[in-house]
Amino acid sequence: MKLRSSSYFLLVCFILFASSCSQSANPVFKRYRTVFKIGDQQEWASKNLNGQQWKTHLTLVPDGQVFWSRTPIDILKAPEALQPYGLRLEAYGEYEVFWDGVLIGKNGNPGQEADLPPEGELWITFSIPTHLTNEGEHVMALRLSNYYYPDHIGNYGLRIDDYHDLLTDRLIQNSYMHVFAGAFLIASIYFLFLFLGNKKEYLTLIFSISCLFFFCLTMTHFVRTTIPIHYSFHVVRLEVITSLMFGISFLIPLYFSMQFPFPKRKIFLGIYTAVLLFIFSIEHHLFDYTILNMAVSLLVFSIGIVAYGVYKRAKGALLVLLTLLLCIFIRYTVSLNVSLFTGFSLILLNMLYLLSLRIKEQRLAYENSLVQSTRLRLELLKKNIQPHFLMNTLTSLIDWIEESPKKGVLFIEALAKEFDLLNQIENKTLIPITQEIALCRTHLEIMEYRKEVNYFWEEEGIDINEKIPPGILHTLLENGITHSLPLKDNSITFKLIFEVNNQFKSYTFLTFAGAVRSEPRNKADGTGFKYIKARLTESYQTKWDFTSEPTSHGWKNTIKLYS
Repeated sequence: MKLRSSSYFLLVCFILFASSCSQSANPVFKRYRTVFKIGDQQEWASKNLNGQQWKTHLTLVPDGQVFWSRTPIDILKAPEALQPYGLRLEAYGEYEVFWDGVLIGKNGNPGQEADLPPEGELWITFSIPTHLTNEGEHVMALRLSNYYYPDHIGNYGLRIDDYHDLLTDRLIQNSYMHVFAGAFLIASIYFLFLFLGNKKEYLTLIFSISCLFFFCLTMTHFVRTTIPIHYSFHVVRLEVITSLMFGISFLIPLYFSMQFPFPKRKIFLGIYTAVLLFIFSIEHHLFDYTILNMAVSLLVFSIGIVAYGVYKRAKGALLVLLTLLLCIFIRYTVSLNVSLFTGFSLILLNMLYLLSLRIKEQRLAYENSLVQSTRLRLELLKKNIQPHFLMNTLTSLIDWIEESPKKGVLFIEALAKEFDLLNQIENKTLIPITQEIALCRTHLEIMEYRKEVNYFWEEEGIDINEKIPPGILHTLLENGITHSLPLKDNSITFKLIFEVNNQFKSYTFLTFAGAVRSEPRNKADGTGFKYIKARLTESYQTKWDFTSEPTSHGWKNTIKLYS
């Protein structure tokens, strides 16, 4: 999953090339200011009408009244033979289109919107007769009504180009963007399943949600070609786009702040959230303005966070910072829409790059834990059969055979049973808790014969269906025997308590003794504690916690296994 710097360069080149190909390099027309007039007279469609009394803008046309607009247009180049020009319009309202006084198309039922159901589309393409597209001055007139949004009146989006190109270029562009969006949907689903497998990895969840939001943003933006949308639903679409933009703008800096932690992070994120809410609420009806400001805020705050990561020499921070600076350059090189999708795709790839580094580190740590677990398992087995242990055990065994042959036989049986249990479990990752307890009880029998101390074993809340890494309780038991002095009655008691709740399971191992002979070696250095940590990492990765501390009655060890 390793990403290289060249991948980002190639991606930028591809997206910029695709965007440049989707736009006309040499425009064939020039438009002038649109003028408006409320009323309905057919002669207003005429090319030669004097429009000096018309208004340059209208603020409100209530009750679905019909009004007209006129837009002077210069055709800079006549169309090629058999390649007529087309006119693509984006306008709020239902309307009829006149070109030099000739009706070339109709979109809905202007003036009848209150009585008829919504008809027509927000984006639509009309063919212009070839004899009306000679070089020179022309007039496009619209007869409109805007019943659903009477205050949304202004200059209309229009484009004139080869008719067949207008019909196909957006379909081709959409096909690429659907594949592009689908890649982020797959990434979102994949990393969601990764999170469900390890619910403590919140970075994976944030990346998954960010990919999902970007997929939804892309699909919502380009849905206009595949699904006909009436102008009355266009504002809903823009609200969805703005809300998705808000979510992405919040999640990306949050992700970087978790990858590159810094002091007072919560205060910083609180200020950023307040800024986003302010941008989202002020001038909310100016959707492009709101989206642009949120994108700028995202870049500014993200650059600040990542710059701190570079200062701390965090792995991957420098590449992310360069990419964010590249996004600023792209913003001032291409259009808002192209820069938005190019920038987000690069940022998400950077997030994936950081996540891949994190996953690689976790994998290496897991592999190291397996190697360490194997090595420590062998060391633990060696410790139980080393000459010192065997000599002391055999010496005690000789004494018992001479003094009490029957107890000597029991001693031999206990010793054989412990070695048999160690042989059964040393190659396993998890064993039943009952088997681990049996190993501990057998070891206490042996140590009673060796040290002539009364050892007692107690249990509380044990679930016989639970499993545990082999030898970890046995290790804690050995530490308790080695480092504890008996009570006045020549006894030491060990107690194992099992507890479970919605968040974790815990094993508490208590030693009740007279005094601690000498503190156990630091758990980061001692072989026994290294073995316990390696075994826990092998079976539970990072979802565990282990503490060891002295108490008034002896010693307390706690192992927590998180869900």
